[in-house]
Amino acid sequence: QVRLVESGGGLVQAGGSLTLSCAASGTTFAMATIGWYRQAPGKQRERVAIIGGGTTYADSVKGRFTISRDNAKNTVYLQMNSLKPEDTAVYYCYDLARNSWGQGTQVTVSS
Repeated sequence: QVRLVESGGGLVQAGGSLTLSCAASGTTFAMATIGWYRQAPGKQRERVAIIGGGTTYADSVKGRFTISRDNAKNTVYLQMNSLKPEDTAVYYCYDLARNSWGQGTQVTVSS
């Protein structure tokens, strides 16, 4: 059974940085397409970044966020720089092929 666990969220001031981690068990990330998504209060969940054969980013985070993976650790990361208050949300990782979500980690950016 696939299990995804996010970590690394927290409270940060605008302009700061955070790195989120998504660790997998019961599956191997090496060939998987993994996405980071976020959901702010009262809004729909939106895709932030995807890593598969390459990487894609939402326009709102291009140039600020970087998605990467460490296959040896079976972990996908989301490095977030120059954070803005509008980045505040619960961030989730998602295994697209297995339709499996993590439990989410809260990111709060204060102005």
